[in-house]
Amino acid sequence: MFVDTHCHLHWTAFDPDRDEVIRRAIEAGVTRMVSIGVDVASSRRSIQLADQHPAVYAAVGVHPNDCAPFDTAMLNEIRSLAQHPKVVAIGEIGLDYYWHKVDPDQQARVFQAQLGVAAELNKPVIIHSRDAISDVMAMLESFTHDATHITGVLHSYFDSLEVAQRAFELGFFIGISGPITFKKAERERAVVKQVPLDRILIETDAPFLTPMPHRGRRNEPAYVRHVAETIAQIMALPLVQVARQTTANAARLFGRAMEFVG
Repeated sequence: MFVDTHCHLHWTAFDPDRDEVIRRAIEAGVTRMVSIGVDVASSRRSIQLADQHPAVYAAVGVHPNDCAPFDTAMLNEIRSLAQHPKVVAIGEIGLDYYWHKVDPDQQARVFQAQLGVAAELNKPVIIHSRDAISDVMAMLESFTHDATHITGVLHSYFDSLEVAQRAFELGFFIGISGPITFKKAERERAVVKQVPLDRILIETDAPFLTPMPHRGRRNEPAYVRHVAETIAQIMALPLVQVARQTTANAARLFGRAMEFVG
């Protein structure tokens, strides 16, 4: 059994066959899927999907590339949405210096505000970091030093072993996604080989970051198995051990509801 801890089931790419995508995932042993919001509208939609499907849970938040219009009303909306019983995290939040869509100072303000909501509500955070890991880690370390402790996951992790170790010291996990299966991902596989399995989550980021052997097509939660299989190969472990441990990790971070479909 697997948990896809990061997908975007609200995305329009799934409009033609969303129910079938979820059914295929369950048939493939994906007992839980966390659909991640990137703004207020997609956060609401993720909650609607979670209400409709027992295997789906939601995270709510405003992505750094979508945070230009962020204001107090939006923060209050995220706070309100986060109290829904099927919302397991605040996210996807963080910093993105790759696309240059939003001023970095605005990104930092919005990131800090949403970290505050997570601390207030005792929710974990799902962190987006692209070309910004130094500032992301500095903010997380400062926040956890000055405020109520929070934990979370660095989504789709592609940074160094040293940064991962800093994240582990904060109680964070790293999320491993489809690119770990790519032929040229030697550096990322070397990092995974050296980190403890009890600090890894598996994810798809569907409909993005499609793993081999489906690369070039739309990603979907059923394909999280390929990520788990690659981790098992890297660590020379049975697939069932990787499945059990990463599912247990998801339950530790997001709550016992991640463990199985009732």
